[in-house]
Amino acid sequence: MSTHDLYTAPVDRSGWEVPLSGETRFTWEYDDGRDRLLALYQKGKDKQWDSVKRIDWDLEVDPHNALGVPDQSLAIYGTRYWDAMNEADRKELRRHSVSWQFSQFMHGEQGAMITGARIVETVPDLDAKFYSATQTMDEARHVEVFSTFLQDKIGMVYPINDKLQDLLGETLSDSRWDMPYLGMQVLIEGLALAAFGLARDITTQPLPKQILSYVMQDEARHVAFGRLALRDYYKQLSPAELREREEFVIEGCYLMRDRIRGTEVWENFGIPRAEISEMLDGSRYQRAFQSLLFSRIVPCVKDIGLWSERIQATYDDMGVLDMSKSDLDALMKQDEDIADRLDAERFATEEADRRQEVDQVIADATP
Repeated sequence: MSTHDLYTAPVDRSGWEVPLSGETRFTWEYDDGRDRLLALYQKGKDKQWDSVKRIDWDLEVDPHNALGVPDQSLAIYGTRYWDAMNEADRKELRRHSVSWQFSQFMHGEQGAMITGARIVETVPDLDAKFYSATQTMDEARHVEVFSTFLQDKIGMVYPINDKLQDLLGETLSDSRWDMPYLGMQVLIEGLALAAFGLARDITTQPLPKQILSYVMQDEARHVAFGRLALRDYYKQLSPAELREREEFVIEGCYLMRDRIRGTEVWENFGIPRAEISEMLDGSRYQRAFQSLLFSRIVPCVKDIGLWSERIQATYDDMGVLDMSKSDLDALMKQDEDIADRLDAERFATEEADRRQEVDQVIADATP
């Protein structure tokens, strides 16, 4: 079945063409490189994995309760719209909600794959080209994983959110080589990491937990890559150049905030757009969710040197300024450790089961 048959609304079958500008850069320096970035490149090579083998796709998923989370997590919960629904409606709402969330993950990862290839093309340093090549492969795997989950387990796909598409378009069409880093590695990937982490930590279902844990292990490296590259470069820029990048961050953060509201889902259930904003603004869960989603972006923006009064005022207005105190390195290490522990638990259990089977065969064959 074509993915187009699963979309909740028609999408352009010819795809989306983004005009590109800027220069393709070759370098003739093959020996020099930053030790930390080369170490990250080595880690990227070492940590490649096959989604067909690492993820247990035989696990069953109820498409109407795919994450196994309380209904209180739905912004509509407790409203007159929720009270008017029967159980069949609520089951379908759960399905739409997960479909929308994972569809945006999938579209964002395709954007990250294309941006990774763009960085390989435009960045001037070979060590950055090396690492971004591994990231491009990582992102291809993530698109594959989310696509498989949506098509085989949920059976429904949402089109790309307008706000995400706007930010991707601005990121890819800018001629300055650092802007794909800033738009993708810091803003889009930073928000995605936080969203993945929230879903990973609250889901009670093993398959989405596997998917999100393993994807996050890769993404932790990608954000570290953006930080390393931009931190050094932004020290060299003039105040005017830094201000241009701050304006991009401010606009991008507002787009990211508006992206996560899931308006398309609520409209599909007959809720007028004017009431959606009021409903979401009044949802305690939605406010907490929105705040936590900036837990990776805010400290990263501060770390790379874009920390003017304008930036801080923006984050204060959004209610996320305190996120600047987050320990980004600790968060990234936690993401990697969770994936490693999940592997250890899964494969230890499988090994114990195999030993038990072998012991039983031996016992049955013993006279």
